[in-house]
Formats: sequence, structure tokens, C-alpha cells
Amino acid sequence: MISVSGKNWEEIFCKKRLVEKIRLDNDFSEIISRILVNRNFSETEIYSINNEVKFFNPFINDPDFLKGIDVFKNNIIKKNKILVIGDYDVDGCVSTSLLINFLNKQNIENSYYIPNRFIDGYGASLRLIKELLKKYEPKLVIMLDCGSNSYEAVEYLNKNNIESIIIDHHNISLPKPKANAFINPKKLNFKNYDQYCSAFLTYLFLEIFKKKNNINIDNSHELILIAIACIADVMPCRENNRYLLKEVLKKINTYKNPIIKTFFALDQRNKKFEIDDISYLVAPIINSAGRMGDANKVVELLTSSNKVKIKEISNHLFKINLKRKKMQNFIMKNLDFKKFTNEKGVIFHYNPKISEGIIGIIASKINEYFEQPSIVFTKSGNYLKGSARSIPSFNIGQYIKLAVDKKIIISGGGHNLAAGVTLHKNKINLFKKFLDNYFKNNNHLKIKKYASKISLNAINNFFFNDINKLAPFGNENSKIVFLVENVKIIKPQIIKNNIISCLIKSKSNKFLKAVLFSPVESPISITLLSYKNELNILAKINKNQWNNKTNIQLEIVDLICSNNA
Repeated sequence: MISVSGKNWEEIFCKKRLVEKIRLDNDFSEIISRILVNRNFSETEIYSINNEVKFFNPFINDPDFLKGIDVFKNNIIKKNKILVIGDYDVDGCVSTSLLINFLNKQNIENSYYIPNRFIDGYGASLRLIKELLKKYEPKLVIMLDCGSNSYEAVEYLNKNNIESIIIDHHNISLPKPKANAFINPKKLNFKNYDQYCSAFLTYLFLEIFKKKNNINIDNSHELILIAIACIADVMPCRENNRYLLKEVLKKINTYKNPIIKTFFALDQRNKKFEIDDISYLVAPIINSAGRMGDANKVVELLTSSNKVKIKEISNHLFKINLKRKKMQNFIMKNLDFKKFTNEKGVIFHYNPKISEGIIGIIASKINEYFEQPSIVFTKSGNYLKGSARSIPSFNIGQYIKLAVDKKIIISGGGHNLAAGVTLHKNKINLFKKFLDNYFKNNNHLKIKKYASKISLNAINNFFFNDINKLAPFGNENSKIVFLVENVKIIKPQIIKNNIISCLIKSKSNKFLKAVLFSPVESPISITLLSYKNELNILAKINKNQWNNKTNIQLEIVDLICSNNA
């Protein structure tokens, strides 16, 4: 079935024998069993649905971790000054904060620096390292969520007899930096190496260090920060991440967390904390600092115990995020979605007026809607800077790294789903041709899968609670999409933040509230606001919590008109 957004929707296919075995062995419903088979859940993941499975540390005997711990320990024993450099996104800021909090508790002299996106660019460049060494005079430099491409900077440290540790998860460019310890699961293709964000790696590093040195400090309250970094960096909600997120949601009292409590109050949210609140409130607020100004404010926030300062910085970040949303909405409102509809390759969009700080968000919105790799470019001095977002089957970071090696672009890097690039404007067509060649050769088709057909009458609290057993949802474990046939759209209207709200009516006159988060100018939104006949909807089933009231609500992801079915 071809949808109004141009996607071809099909029902998932699973071997009945496997579905039946999981259903009988675990007393699951058929729909849950089908999803588990389709998503290839392991036995431990299946067990974790109804039972507690603790997250674990797979790096206890990893030689890179052990080498890093030796370097870290020697510098702590000598009371050497330590400089920590992190990335300007949530993952980098959280990683930095974890390490600074630990060093402060050990009374080790330290300093930190989060590069400014507009002045310094990404990561630890040679120029930046030279400046920071003069200012802070450290004996050890630790690079977090960056450093995998900092060969020249590390060489300069080595020449000046300054030790270095890298803890990162981004794709690695050659030559590899010759740090004293280089921790990156991608170095040796560690099992599930794409699962770990830098904040999780940093936390596990510190846990090993504490265990080997009999340091009794409880950092479990910081697990909420790891969860925020994991979701913000779009890590898979599978295996170890899944166990971590479930533990955080179950055990962490987020109402006692002063930062989240302040964010909720500023946004006037009166509800139980959920994973979606990270995606749509907490992470964007934290990320806004690096997008719009100085991300060092985030580390100051996450390392402070002063309630007045926490409230002050939280208010500051909240206001910055409102400014970011205003800019983003303006760009999206003026975006011509029609020009991307027939694009078969990687979507490129260039607008010199877009701020460098929000090109990643615009790329993410285009990628989410068309489900194709997307890069948004803007002018940056004499060059173009681009931010890329991709789909699980197309490792955008890998191909951008290859483009650097072939000298098609000046610089670039990232991971599977997100990356950044810098290039000459006259190379943009060559770069697109290069990426399109790999994308088309991999036969990426716009075929989308829904779990099953379901009637509007069957959607109730019992059904919601059943499918919600698969939570927490996220990358590689997305919310389940259902096909609801032969319904009508009633009273569609644009409400706050350009969300479209409406009622869905079945032939038996059952009504359910529904929302659509697609841009107002998109074909889905236009159809929803104007189509009067019966149609089919593809939707996720959510619970809307507000002012202590909870209701079932559909989240529309696509529409199929009767003449397309």
C-alpha cells in the first residue's frame, strides 16, 4: 500500500512456528511474540520483559580499558593536574561531568573545556590543544566523546611529554591517534560495539577503576545522566542499554533530581517521568547550549550541588532552547518538502541562512519524515558545513570517513546515524554523487512495516499495557505501528508547536484522540487537514498524561487514502 508520503507499507512476516514457541514459553500475546521474532530479541532480552536483568560491564578485562586505568591511576597518585575535553553535545557534556565529579571527590586538581561549535569546531584540534596547554598546563589530557580523529593533537601531546586518554565511540580515521590509552569499542569490532555512547563507556571505566582500587563511591544516582546521553545520542534500546534504561526508570526517583524537576516545572509538566521526556524535553534543552552558544554551561550545571546555581543555569538553558525551537520552526515552515519527494539518493539541502547550531535538527526532521539519509548544509566562512542523519542500514559515518580519505571533503566524522562534514562548495555535487553511489548500490527501499491490522474498538488500556511490555522504546526497538482501516478524520486543527490534533472515528462510531507531529507543510499534514473521506491510518498507540489524567491517544505516522490502498 502506497501512502501519501510515498512509502510502501507492508505487514511484517514472521514464521508462525517461532511466534508460537515464544508465545507458549512466555505466556505472551501473539502480537508481542511476533514483534520479538521480527526484532530478533535474544533470550536474555525476552527474559528481561517480565524480569529484572541488571546491566553489566563487558570491559572488565578489556586491555584498552586496563591500560587507560593504569595511566589514570598513575596521574592520580602523583596528584597531576588533569584536563578533560568533551564534545558539545549531551553525550560529551555528560561524559565530562561524570569524570569531573569523580576527580573532585578525589581532590585531584582538574579543569575541563567543551569546544565552542562556532569558534573551535568539533573535538580536540591541534590549534585548540596548543591553546589549552598554555592556559591549564596539565600532565594528563582526557578526551571524551571525541579524539578518535585527533592524530595531530595527540602527536603534539606526546612530543611535550603529556599523557593522553581517549574514550570515544565515533568512527576512527587513519592514522589512529597514538594516545597512551585509546578506548573505542570500534577499534577491535567489540561485540555490540555500536551500543555504547561515550557517557556509558566513561561510567563503566570509572566503575572498573573504583573496583580495582577499592574506592567506595556510589555513583548510581548518575545513571539517569547515562540514560539521557544514551537516548540523546540515539543509541540502540537493546541489550545492555535496555537493561540500563529499565533500571533507571524503575529505581531512580527523578522527582528528587533537581535538574529534571526544574525542567518539568519550567515546561509546566505535571506527569510521571518517562523515556519520551528525555527525547522531547531534557535532551533538547541540554543540547541547546552547544547549538546556540557555550556548552560549558551544561558541565557547570551537571557538576554543581548549589541549588540556586542549578536553577539559574536550568532557566538559562530553557530560554536558549525556546529560541532554538523558534528558529527551527521558521526553517521547517519554509522548507519545500515536495522537492525531496522523488529523491532516490541521499537528500542534500543547502541553505546559507541556517545557523550551524540547528542544521543537525533540520537534517534529523527531514530524515525522520522521508526515512532517507539527509544532510543539511550551511555557509561557514569560505566553506560549507553539513550535518548528516541516517537510517540504521546506511552507516553515514563510515562513508563520510571514506570521503575524507579520498579527499572529496575537507574533514568529517561521526557514527552510524549522525555525522558532520566540512567541504568546499564546488565539491558538493561530487560528494552527493559519491554517497548516492553507495546508497543506491545497497538497495535501500522505502518499504515500511506495520505489526498488524487492528480495529479502533480493540484499542484500550489492556491492549496498550500489553504492547508496552516491550518498552523502553527507541532506536532498534521503536514503538509499534499498527494499521487502522476505514476511519474518518474529525475536527483536525493545528495546535501548539504546529502539532495537528484530531479525532479518529470508526464505522461503529468509536472515537479516539490522535496527534500528528509531521511538519504542517508535509503531504501527511495537508491530507490530514483536508481529506473528508474514509482512509487508513498507520499509528502508534500512546498514553497521554496531563494533570493526573491519562488517556489513550494515537500518534499518526502515515496515511493511506482509499485510492492508494
